[in-house]
Amino acid sequence: MAARGTGTAGTSTGWYPVARAAEVGTRPLPVGAGGAAFVVVRLRAGGEVSAFPARCPHRLVPLVAGTVVDGRLQCPYHGWRFDAEGRCVDIPSLGPAGTPPPRADLAMPWAVEERHGWVWIAPERTTTPSPPRPPADVAAGPVPAPPAPRGPVFGNLDPSLKHAWHPVAMSRELRPGGWLQVRLLGRTWTLRRDEDGVSASPPASGVRERFGLVWLAPAEPVDVPLELPEVSDRRFVTGWLLPVRSPGPAAPMADTFLDVSHGPFLHAGTVGAGHARVDSQDVHHEPGGFTGVQEEWFDNVTDPEVAAGRRPLRQLCRATYVYRAPFQLCLRLTFPDTGAATTILYVLQPEDADSTRIYTRLLLSSGPGQPLPTPATVTAAVALEHRVLEEDRALQGVLATTGLALDLRAELHLRSDRLGVALRQVLCEFGAAAQVRRAA
Repeated sequence: MAARGTGTAGTSTGWYPVARAAEVGTRPLPVGAGGAAFVVVRLRAGGEVSAFPARCPHRLVPLVAGTVVDGRLQCPYHGWRFDAEGRCVDIPSLGPAGTPPPRADLAMPWAVEERHGWVWIAPERTTTPSPPRPPADVAAGPVPAPPAPRGPVFGNLDPSLKHAWHPVAMSRELRPGGWLQVRLLGRTWTLRRDEDGVSASPPASGVRERFGLVWLAPAEPVDVPLELPEVSDRRFVTGWLLPVRSPGPAAPMADTFLDVSHGPFLHAGTVGAGHARVDSQDVHHEPGGFTGVQEEWFDNVTDPEVAAGRRPLRQLCRATYVYRAPFQLCLRLTFPDTGAATTILYVLQPEDADSTRIYTRLLLSSGPGQPLPTPATVTAAVALEHRVLEEDRALQGVLATTGLALDLRAELHLRSDRLGVALRQVLCEFGAAAQVRRAA
């Protein structure tokens, strides 16, 4: 049997060979030492090897997806940068003059060394000053999963979700006289449409249609419905994205939709140009959710006047985020320069523990007194939103999480995270209300 290192079984003391030195470059490599997960990387080509904990402390994103930028390890979600000692040296949402808080620093292993053709990690202080010469049959130990967040985690099979309305299909997917099988909360349901309307089997507390979607409530709902007046406003035209499936729970995806500072990094190839600094953010708690408002400069790539050269690409935008528990979200973008408005409806279907279906509807207006957006404009907006959504979906695959950490101490929150903090608080309130309903 190949030797797995020099540490004592079940402890993190001693030195552990984690990777061949030749395998470590400027792309983070996941490794394990003493049962703990790390990434090793060279912060400069040909430079020394550095070892970092597996997750960023902000939103627990695995740093194996990070990149080396200017001799620092950069998290792919919000662009936090860490030096070789694990100090957080840059948080873009704080602006160039912002000072990262002490909790932003990483808890680094006691030592990392490159010796005998191997990279070695000592997770904790050890009396052995340097790695020993390994036996001929030495092999790197297994790579453990990154640590799970502490405290309660809100996943797709949370019992409270039975007491909410969930989208389960687009209305047009269920033809008259037809049937459709869907997944919700780890269970298969059959939808049928006949002359009396839409029904579900096994029986549910309620089935209805709203916003062009079929909704199902397994048990008596306690959630507050989202209002979308644009649906009946003749100044708006609609564009639908085809439903897509995300490889993870719904709550982290909702957190991403509500996140205001990840654009320059996660969406660098689509709508992310500009600064990540977040100066102000108003959050108003409401029954069943909240509304958040922020003004920001935005690349209005869907404005036809930009393409014609009659208006600048960079325009002021007022972004209003509306959330209703558990997974109904609306983003309203209004542009004072043009009077135009774009409303994006996101609703999430928690299918199974590791699967979420996403429904996205765009509603576009050119502004008071202006012609309705053309079909070409709507098509372009839908295509752009699809690319943005694909970038968000890719992050969910990287997260590889079972749900959203509800304990505010499990992650590090900044002023730019007020919507995310409100999301966690409202989900706790929703869970408590559902528990009361179950007990009644």
